[in-house]
Amino acid sequence: MAKMTLIEMVQDIMSDMNDDDVNSISDTIESLQVAQIVKSTYFEMMANKNWPHLRSVGTLQASGDNTKPTHMKIPELVKEIGTVEYNKRAASDPTRNRYEDVTYVSIDDFLRITDTYDNTKSNADVITEFSGIKFNVRNDKHPQYYTSFDDEYLVFDSYLNTMDTTLQQTHTRVSMYTEPSWSMADNFTPDLPSEAFPALLAEAKSVAFNRIKQSPDGKAEQQATRQRAWLSRKSWRAAGGIKLPSYARRSRK
Repeated sequence: MAKMTLIEMVQDIMSDMNDDDVNSISDTIESLQVAQIVKSTYFEMMANKNWPHLRSVGTLQASGDNTKPTHMKIPELVKEIGTVEYNKRAASDPTRNRYEDVTYVSIDDFLRITDTYDNTKSNADVITEFSGIKFNVRNDKHPQYYTSFDDEYLVFDSYLNTMDTTLQQTHTRVSMYTEPSWSMADNFTPDLPSEAFPALLAEAKSVAFNRIKQSPDGKAEQQATRQRAWLSRKSWRAAGGIKLPSYARRSRK
């Protein structure tokens, strides 16, 4: 099945419900309701799994704050963080890239690790977190561990102040899953593989019959059930490209 625009899906659903023909999603109250159902169904599908087409490699945002040199912000619309790498260039050869993994640890483990850094020595700084808690970081080596206190910033255990005053965005390389976008426009095509459009259409059609007609359609529900089962078995063209650890950032719509 080819990809469909929003108006094409609305027209298909309204035709099956024996409603009036429409040329735009804004033509009638029901066409707007159906468009909203397609939108909510789409985001529900997106939230149920990490879709391969939404994974990418990007960077973290530098704090730009010398009082928080090891804080880095997670970009907006990022649903989940996977592997985190930092360019651990050698001071003796600063032009050669040396991207290496930085290990995620829990908050408790992070604090246990950073408590071993002696803040009375010149190679350690005391950082005040946004919540007010204090912890130590090393200032003489590239980061080895990170955690997150608030799910908005990643906090690393160290930075190399002879090269940078804070961790730098251009030195990060992060695998991530991003949130999809949506536009309530006739010609908008949801960001979804073509193979998954039958599932979106069938699920939205089933919801529309129940919500608008208040009369479940057995055939629509049967199609939706079949498409849900198919999606759960589907192997995408390039499986396993990004290996994610067992922790996840919360999903936000």
